[in-house]
Amino acid sequence: MAKLAFSLAVVCALSAAPGFAQGWPEGKGSDRFDAGQGALEIAFLGHGSLAFLYRGSYIYVDPVSEYANFSKYPKADLILVTHEHSDHLDAKAIATLSKNGTRIILSQAARQKLGKGDVLAHNQTIEAAGVRVMAVPAYNVTPGRTAYHPKDRKDNGYLITAGSGSDALHIYIAGDTEPIPEMAALGPVDIAFLPMNQPYTMTPEQAASAARTIHPKILYPYHFGSTDTTALQKLLAANPEIEVRIRNLQ
Repeated sequence: MAKLAFSLAVVCALSAAPGFAQGWPEGKGSDRFDAGQGALEIAFLGHGSLAFLYRGSYIYVDPVSEYANFSKYPKADLILVTHEHSDHLDAKAIATLSKNGTRIILSQAARQKLGKGDVLAHNQTIEAAGVRVMAVPAYNVTPGRTAYHPKDRKDNGYLITAGSGSDALHIYIAGDTEPIPEMAALGPVDIAFLPMNQPYTMTPEQAASAARTIHPKILYPYHFGSTDTTALQKLLAANPEIEVRIRNLQ
């Protein structure tokens, strides 16, 4: 696995891009990692919205206008959408970030709502913007919650691989899900984003259970709303091999 070198808060990896000498727009924080064949930077835009910069390519996950003014951001080479809920699929944000050649990857239900983009079914893989992306399942299993993200709707999580060989960096973006059996088959995961907002996704106890299954080196709880993130840190205190990082991803 790649070395997980990083910088805290706002990193100036965008300094080569005109107008972004002070880091990401709007002062968004980011962490930077060594992906072997180049640095990978992840910016935390808010809730489930993330931005990646890898070898000059910009990748956005679930960009939503509520969490960032995307007119200030670089255009996207790749946009990944996990599912069709409005806090994950925002046609305005996608239009603002799009340019000629922008590739949009999404679930079937999200494709039907947006009206464009390429559907990536579970366990299918594409290569775009310098990375490899595999779609993986995301759904609820707890009785009383299954209507939020039903299994048969086939919402997506994504496993992104930057680099190759032993230096590759594997990032799991879970989407809206609870702990599911498919997590045990993800393979190596260096960085994981797990949802922790109630009642729609995981409790801190479920997030800790999922983390013990996935075994990422770094875990970011995301779109956690008012959930107490310190509860997750306490639950994983006995697993020092999993570093829990709290960022501005309410």
